[in-house]
Amino acid sequence: MISGEGSTESTTGSTAAKEGEKPKVEPFRLPTPEEIRGQDIWNNCAIRSAVSGVMGGGLGLVMGLFLGSLDTPMIEEKMKLKEQLIYQAKQMGRRSWSSCKAFAVMGLIFSATECVVEKARAKHDTTNTVVAGCVTGAAISARGGPQAACAGCAGFAAFSVLIEKVLERYE
Repeated sequence: MISGEGSTESTTGSTAAKEGEKPKVEPFRLPTPEEIRGQDIWNNCAIRSAVSGVMGGGLGLVMGLFLGSLDTPMIEEKMKLKEQLIYQAKQMGRRSWSSCKAFAVMGLIFSATECVVEKARAKHDTTNTVVAGCVTGAAISARGGPQAACAGCAGFAAFSVLIEKVLERYE
């Protein structure tokens, strides 16, 4: 029992010593010229939009390949295995290229709009996301007429806000 009491006292004594110590504060470091140049490049709306378009296209390509492989094509029994594989590969290519273009346009429009609105308002908040989502949804669904554009605006804006809340990008 005595040894048990001594160990609790030594633990308590070391805890009190740790509480008396102040946490180390790292010194403030100024960004290097390369970091400043990188930030300036990334703050350019054209660069940011182009990168988002390329990344959206890449995502669309991968999703198109995946979803294209899940499609069950209407293949006649007369086709040989090689012909079926070629047909399926062409279908996957068409599907992936279509998804690539759609996601690239979506990423480009959303990123460009959000960047322009953010620079015009000089604020970084959820309103930028709502406006960018609305413009993107309306632009994508504009071929369907004004009602489709309004529905696309509302739907994409709501989806964009939902994603922002899930990712907790703004507080």
